Amino acid sequence: MQRLLASTGLLIATLGLAACAGTENRGVESVHQPVVARADYALDLTTTGDRLAEGEAVRLGGWLASMKLGYGDRLSIDEGGGYGNPGVREDIAQEAARHGVLVSDVAPVTVGVVAPGTARVIVTRSRAEVPGCPDYSRVSQPNFDAHSSSNFGCGLNSNLAAMVANPDDLVRGQDGAPIQDYGQGTKAINAYRAAKPTGSGGLKSESTGGSN
Repeated sequence: MQRLLASTGLLIATLGLAACAGTENRGVESVHQPVVARADYALDLTTTGDRLAEGEAVRLGGWLASMKLGYGDRLSIDEGGGYGNPGVREDIAQEAARHGVLVSDVAPVTVGVVAPGTARVIVTRSRAEVPGCPDYSRVSQPNFDAHSSSNFGCGLNSNLAAMVANPDDLVRGQDGAPIQDYGQGTKAINAYRAAKPTGSGGLKSESTGGSN
């Protein structure tokens, strides 16, 4: 009998520890939130005078094509300090435009020094994901502490991270337009108010009788 009671007590203690293990999700907002990571890819190009050296524009075009640029990718130019070279920037901007991106005004800090006679092209790309999902570390029952499921929020936030066009928007969003067009904003409301009710024309007469 004592051995049976000891085994029962050990089983209850084990179940209690199992119920307390796992991710704690105590609030309405999930602990599983999108995390945005940024990566910079750089290519150094040789310059001659105020232009790219012969063949460098073709090399740049091939590199940009391999990057498969998309919405949210940013391209910038680092000429190693100084005032920059308008001709070099123009050559790079023309090649970037062929791949659907514009040149940003500010270049991020990268590893290594830009050598004289070269220009560094940098592609900045961000990626959003929700680490730790899916999460089934905590059993749903028994639950004595009013926890949400350990997987709570994984589906919604993982889909949001996968579908957002520009992951940086999850961090700082987009600036609003400096000028507001109130007429554009109320167009849908005015159309709704001006529409006739669906039943204003009366009921349609339908006949189910066949030909004799």
